[in-house]
Amino acid sequence: MGKSRKNSIFRTDRKIRLGLWGLGRGMSFYKSCRALGIDVVAGCDYNEHMRKRFTDANPGAMATADAKEFLAADFDAVLLATFCPAHADDAIACLKAGKHVLSEVTAFHTMAEGVRLVEAVEKSGLVYNLAENYPFSAANMYLAAKWREGLFGEFMYAEYEYVHECRRLVYTYIDGVPVRPGNTVHNWRSWLSFHYYNTHSLGPVMHITGLRPTSVVSLPGSVKLAGYPVKDPVLGMGGVSPSLVTFENGGLMRNLMGSTTGGSHGGRIYGTLGSAEAWAGSDLHVRLGGSGNSPRMKIEPKWEDFSELAASTGHGGGDFWVLYYFARQILEGTSGPFDVYGASDCTIPGLLAYRSSVEGGRKFDVPDFRKKSERDRWRRDDFAQPRYDTRKGCFPAEADERLTGRFTTVMTELIRHATAYRAYADWRKLAGSLAEPERLIELADAAVEEHPERLKTYREARRLADEYPRSDAARVLGEMLEVGDEEAVTRRGALAKLKRERATLKRKLGRAKRRRN
Repeated sequence: MGKSRKNSIFRTDRKIRLGLWGLGRGMSFYKSCRALGIDVVAGCDYNEHMRKRFTDANPGAMATADAKEFLAADFDAVLLATFCPAHADDAIACLKAGKHVLSEVTAFHTMAEGVRLVEAVEKSGLVYNLAENYPFSAANMYLAAKWREGLFGEFMYAEYEYVHECRRLVYTYIDGVPVRPGNTVHNWRSWLSFHYYNTHSLGPVMHITGLRPTSVVSLPGSVKLAGYPVKDPVLGMGGVSPSLVTFENGGLMRNLMGSTTGGSHGGRIYGTLGSAEAWAGSDLHVRLGGSGNSPRMKIEPKWEDFSELAASTGHGGGDFWVLYYFARQILEGTSGPFDVYGASDCTIPGLLAYRSSVEGGRKFDVPDFRKKSERDRWRRDDFAQPRYDTRKGCFPAEADERLTGRFTTVMTELIRHATAYRAYADWRKLAGSLAEPERLIELADAAVEEHPERLKTYREARRLADEYPRSDAARVLGEMLEVGDEEAVTRRGALAKLKRERATLKRKLGRAKRRRN
């Protein structure tokens, strides 16, 4: 342990030696670790390029692909960022190895796993925290402080969202490198229902109000975006996953996750005396006075403590705070907002919302895993979403890997090119209504410049789809080619047509400028 307390923010001279298990998301915590004086001394990941990135940033640190070797090493705690459905068993392995655990979301994948995790934490006497970071933006922490003061009255209703169109992550690792082998898809981002990823929207409401959820209900949606391997939007990641959550005081929340053509993080919350609205990238607005007609004003929220440190670490400051609460509990004994019980409160509504959606909207009560009697009712419940075969699901068994090995690379490029061309083609239809027509010129320039590479990608995608026409790979390739208007891009003279359209747009823009002047 280190001896110096210079610039320490904890009441101790001890330092935490941390291992990162999962070097994709795990590497995102680096700035926060440095800010808190946490020493990153070990890393584990099965991907060689992830391990190299880690060792380049950490000369002298241990790096391995072997989880047993990693857990046997000499350090105090693990930041767990392995595959999402594996978090519970991996956390239990860390606890058995004598390591404190800060687990990425979500905490567990089945109710039975949740029971095992809670009881493993209780037995170990070690610290477990969930790394749910969205509650700890400056806006959400400000609202939580004011809510505790009673400024907003009693919680009535909230609408919070984590809508994230992460289609390319089906075919790449978190750092953008296409998944290998190239005829496979991502281990869990290719199929996991967004209900399972509910904590980024539920967590802030729990933290602001201090309340726990008590029931949940959800209806299935039947429409999805193109390009996702799982065809059924209820069973996969390509659709929307809304649920209605009841809290212990009787207040309600509409919790929305999903993959749509509009991303949104944040939401609005209503109390009996006031309300607030805070969206990522936007200002915080608050209405106070006990009426829908009361004054509404903009707030400039600040963290009460460590604001400069939090702001410097990225991810809206959230990564700093989850690490701070975790380290504080290890070093000083003060529990964080999302210990294993808070983690359960935040995870369970997603598991049961998924179950509700596939059972036609059945309402489920959310058990309190602090109570053994309630854990006992779920101890053997292994209900879970069916898993897509990420290794063999895209192509038939006899497929030639010399052809299919470029699938993830082609899909990654196809998604980029198809959506970029669609943006140009559709915005061109609204050219006469644009407040900033210069932006359309930028899209036209990009359409012209990228045409040769786009055409090459479309042709390779079409060849691969035609080679295995009944495969899931052919379906997703075809869906993205349709989004990108394959016929228009590949027809003879397409580049010349793009250049003529661009020239016409520039002439019209020039005339409009002259009229304004």
